[in-house]
Amino acid sequence: MMEPLLGKTLDELQQVAVEAGLPRFAGSQLARWLYVRRVTTFDQMTDLSLRGRQMLAERYVVGRRPPVAKAVSVDGTVKYLFEVRQADGGQAAPLYVESVFLPEDDRATACVSTQAGCRMGCRFCMTGTLGFRAHLTAADILNQIFEMDDMHGRSLTNIVYMGEGEPLDNLGPVLRSVGILTAPYALAWSPKRITVSTVGFLPGLQTFMEKCDCHLALSLHNPFHEERLRIMPAERAYPVADVLDMLRRYDFTHQRRFSCEYICFGGLNDTPRHARELVRLLSGLPCRVNLIRFHAAPPESGKAGAAMSPQASDGTLFAPSDEQRMLWLRDYLTAHGLTATIRRSRGEDILAACGMLVNALQSSSPD
Repeated sequence: MMEPLLGKTLDELQQVAVEAGLPRFAGSQLARWLYVRRVTTFDQMTDLSLRGRQMLAERYVVGRRPPVAKAVSVDGTVKYLFEVRQADGGQAAPLYVESVFLPEDDRATACVSTQAGCRMGCRFCMTGTLGFRAHLTAADILNQIFEMDDMHGRSLTNIVYMGEGEPLDNLGPVLRSVGILTAPYALAWSPKRITVSTVGFLPGLQTFMEKCDCHLALSLHNPFHEERLRIMPAERAYPVADVLDMLRRYDFTHQRRFSCEYICFGGLNDTPRHARELVRLLSGLPCRVNLIRFHAAPPESGKAGAAMSPQASDGTLFAPSDEQRMLWLRDYLTAHGLTATIRRSRGEDILAACGMLVNALQSSSPD
């Protein structure tokens, strides 16, 4: 399988040009074709010599791949399915990841995946229950973004690394993709348009904070250690209290923002004692708390069509908070110095759409 040019930096593209018999400055032309003009074939790179293009095509592919499927919600949300690894001689089945395009008023957000599957094992998350399959490359990540942006008239205003996988567990490709998105020779985006999510994966968090200026979102979901451990196994290795203590060393008062994602489970994390502990735990951090309604994955999206009954490690079934309890929690947090909002649910009618197709595609592929 040939190496993609998508995901290479300007310095690397200059080296590619030299090795293909082109002048070094042709690396800048390659960067412009890949990241500004967004071409999908070498034939479209018309200011490169024919021989140079042939040499490139013998060693590389551009790296762009259209989605294999999509599902459109009544609210305008679009879920895409991307193939990130092709079948390998009958030995390895293809791999697919989901991405979501979220239009809203004057914003359009791409939610992208960084891994196929996930190692964190969060018990309320469909991806976590299926386990880890592969890291995505920078080319895989950028392809999701560019394909969605191009299909929607280059309207993207924001990117969130909140799809499949733990971004900080695949930190190299994540930082590489962010670096290209924000580089002057590519999209020249402000880091303020990009948010990276984490469960609190400490091995990558300090590096991320020091090398990247993008916003950070922490998947919190419970402020008590033992209770969080029952739903998020990563709490054992990376206690949220330790994560927050580390984050207190950084400045969130200027360009970079810090937020906490908090899925509300009825009776499990939406009680007055949870609210009081959230206020205590986040004291001193300039933080927004995004309250999220829980939606169980439909049975059709489970592995091989099996029903999914998400539950904590003690067997407690997850159920959504009611509307009034979420409103109360929002108001309590706001009254005690935290900015809290309830995130509007999107694309509920297409939750299972791509999962069903993955099952069909993978069941017809060799193991």
